Amino acid sequence: MAKKPKTAIQPTRQEDYPEWYQQVIRAAELAEVSPVRGCMVIKPWGYSLWENMQAVLDKMFKDTGHENAYFPLFIPMSFLEKEAEHVEGFAKECAVVTHHRLEPGPDGGLVPAGPLEEPLIVRPTSETIIGSMYAKWIQSYRDLPILINQWANVVRWELRTRLFLRTAEFLWQEGHTAHATEQEAREETMQMLKVYADFAENYMAMPVIQGEKTAGERFPGAVATYSIEAMMQDRKALQAGTSHFLGQNFSKAQEIKFQDQNGQEVFAWTTSWGVSTRLVGGLIMTHADDDGLVLPPRLAPKHVVILPIYRNDEEQATVLEYCQKLSEELSSQSYDGQPIRVMIDKRDLRGGEKNWYHVKRGVPIRMEVGPRDVAADSVFMARRDTSDKSGIGRREIVQTIGKVLKEIQDGLFERARQMRDDNTHEITSLDDFHSLFPPTDDDAKGPATGGFAICHWKESPEVEALLKERKLTIRCVPFGEENAQGTCIFSGRPSQGRAVFAKAY
Repeated sequence: MAKKPKTAIQPTRQEDYPEWYQQVIRAAELAEVSPVRGCMVIKPWGYSLWENMQAVLDKMFKDTGHENAYFPLFIPMSFLEKEAEHVEGFAKECAVVTHHRLEPGPDGGLVPAGPLEEPLIVRPTSETIIGSMYAKWIQSYRDLPILINQWANVVRWELRTRLFLRTAEFLWQEGHTAHATEQEAREETMQMLKVYADFAENYMAMPVIQGEKTAGERFPGAVATYSIEAMMQDRKALQAGTSHFLGQNFSKAQEIKFQDQNGQEVFAWTTSWGVSTRLVGGLIMTHADDDGLVLPPRLAPKHVVILPIYRNDEEQATVLEYCQKLSEELSSQSYDGQPIRVMIDKRDLRGGEKNWYHVKRGVPIRMEVGPRDVAADSVFMARRDTSDKSGIGRREIVQTIGKVLKEIQDGLFERARQMRDDNTHEITSLDDFHSLFPPTDDDAKGPATGGFAICHWKESPEVEALLKERKLTIRCVPFGEENAQGTCIFSGRPSQGRAVFAKAY
C-alpha cells in the first residue's frame, strides 16, 4: 500500500472539509474563538489581510464618488418598527440593550440598574439609523445624490457560528446612497455590484457569478437584491457580496423626501450594499490546500519572506548582511503599483520550522539564503502556489519578482475558475437534478456532491419543499438568464428563467 503523503494540515480537505477549514485558520494564525460566545478574535496576520481588502475596496469606493462616515452602533427599536418587512427579516438575529449602568448587587456582584426608556438594538445593519439622518439632510434635489459608506462592526445573533463565515459580531462595510430618480439608484446598485465582482476576481482571484436574488432570498425591505456568488473547493456556494435597490420603501418609512425641480415633494430612491470579513473565509476556501493558506499576491500581507540559514556567528553576520541587501533591492521593485512587501525572518528557530511556518501562512514566495547562496550570489526560491523550488541568481529574481507575483495571481484565478467550470452543470431534467444532489448526501465531512446546477425553474411550493429537503438554495438568476425560455424541470410549467442552485454557506 502506498504511504499516505504527510501534510501540514490534518485532516485533509477530502477527509473532513469543515475541520480542515478550522485547522487552516489555526495554522495560519488568522483568528480564534473569543471568550464571548459566537465572536472571534482576529489575529494580526488575519487582520492584515482584512486591512489590505479594506484599502483596495476603500479606494474603489472613493474612485466611484463615495465618502466615508460613521453612524451609531445603537439603533432605537422604534426605528426598526417603521419598516415592517425589514424588522421581520432581522428580528430573530437582533441583540437588544434594555438596561443602563451597573451597580452592586445584594450578593456582592454587579447587576444592571434601571431599564432604558426605549430598548436599543445593536445594529444588525444601518438602513434605519442612516435613513433617519438622510431625512434631516435632504430637503431639495440639490442635496442629492448622497453617496456614503461606513466601515463598522455589526451584530447578528447567530446560533451556529464558524470563524469568518458566520459569527455573532463581524466587520464589514455598508454603503448607503440616496438619489433623486429611480434610474440613478438602479445604476448605483449595478455599479457597486460590478465593483464587488472586480474586487473578487482581480484581487481575491475568486471567480464569481453575478445575478439577481429571487424574492425568497431578497434583502428584507428591498425591491431587488443582486449578488456575486463563488464556488468553494467543497463545491458549495458562498455569497460574497450584495447590492440592494431599495426603491422608495425605506424613504417612505423614514420620511426621506425632497422638493424636485418642479417644486413637488417626492420621496428619495435609495440603495445599500456591503461585504464583510466573510471574504476572508471565501479566500481561504477558494485557494488554501492541505498544507495551509495560499494567498493571492495582491492581498498578501507579505509578498516575500527571506529565511536566513547559518550555523555560527560568522556565517550569521555574512548571511544577514546579504539578506538585508536582498530585502532592500526587492522592496525597491513594484508589483501592482506598490513596493514589494518583504520580511526577513530572523527568529532563532530551525530552518525547517521557519519554512513551514510561512507555508501555512500562505506567503507567496519564500527565499532561503545560506553561506553557499551568498558565495554564489543567489537564493533558493519556493513558490507557495505550485511548490516549485529552484536556485536563482539574485539579480535575476530582483528584476523578475513582479512578473513572478503576477504569474501566481493569474494562476490562482485560472485554477479557481477551472474548478468552478468543471463543477457547473446545465441541468435539463429532474432526474439529472436528483443525481447531482442525492437525498442521502449530508456532506458532513468530505466535499459535497453537486456543485452549481443551472436550470429552468418557476417559483412554487413544490420547488421550495424540495430545496428545503435537500438543503439547497437558489443562489441567483445570472444576468442574461432571467428571460430564458423553457420549462421548469420541477413542475413542468413555463419557466421564469434559469437560476443557479447549490448548497451554500
